[in-house]
Amino acid sequence: MRTSLCRLIAWALLSVAPLSVALADSYPAHPVRIIIPSAPGGASDMLGRLLAQQLSAQLKASFVPENVAGAGTLIASEQLAHSKPDGYTLLLVTSSHAINAAIKKSLPYDPVKDFAPVSLVATLPDLLLVNPSLPVHSVSELIALARKEPGKIAFGSAGLGSGTHLDAELFRSMAGIDLLHVPYKGGTPSVTALVAGQVQMMFSNPVSSLPLVKAGKLRPLAISSTSRSPLFPDVPPIAEAGVPGYEAQSWYGVLAPKGTPPALIDTLNRAVGKVLAMPEVKRQIEAAGGETRASTPQDFEKLLTGDIERWRKLVASTPSLQGL
Repeated sequence: MRTSLCRLIAWALLSVAPLSVALADSYPAHPVRIIIPSAPGGASDMLGRLLAQQLSAQLKASFVPENVAGAGTLIASEQLAHSKPDGYTLLLVTSSHAINAAIKKSLPYDPVKDFAPVSLVATLPDLLLVNPSLPVHSVSELIALARKEPGKIAFGSAGLGSGTHLDAELFRSMAGIDLLHVPYKGGTPSVTALVAGQVQMMFSNPVSSLPLVKAGKLRPLAISSTSRSPLFPDVPPIAEAGVPGYEAQSWYGVLAPKGTPPALIDTLNRAVGKVLAMPEVKRQIEAAGGETRASTPQDFEKLLTGDIERWRKLVASTPSLQGL
């Protein structure tokens, strides 16, 4: 009986393989929905629409972007988790997916097990900016001032638990300083407050900050990536400027629902890789301050799980991040 069972299992596995390959050969047979976890405008929207346009050309079918904003990208992730795993619903996921997993006590999905990684798409660093009235011109001078006047330097963010909030909390923790957090309802109000001097520092997107830096309204001290940005070649990485080991970047990738056939994941992964290798796509992403970062599904999953663990450690040591 055991031999018969083994033969049955082997037959089942062999019969599924050709079916999966045949499915991939005919995919996509109708439009594919790409969920964008934000309102129109901004990096997520730009990347999602760029990817949809180029994947449509690559795979000779319509990839239709759909904005599903709300709850810090949680609503979009939940929609994907509950979608049919047939390759016809995808998510342009952001690093907020990992942040939500770290700061939320409960989620309506498992942030890793309910998803099938396809590929990383791009990374985008933030600038550490200060109001010019603050008498510092480097990270080391900022840290020295914060130690001299603990709790007096206020930093703005796009909101509690946002990427710009966690960037600053990681900086505060690694630098061993005390800062005052002032959350705002979005990135634009927080930058406006920094320009007005209502807060003294914050982390922000390089592209949106560029005009204000050129106008002398904001001063960049460092960038959150481990390498310099072509947009700000004279601005050093935080890790080189006074906080060794610091790195905090927003990332963007493509997820499918768990159970999506591996052959379809492979088809999508190869198509995304071809899109990201296109010079025009690279140019558009670099113009937005980012860097193209194609990957294998396995490497993308390692990044996701590693980010969740890193942010969970920060949350565990930061009372203000607990219970959000």
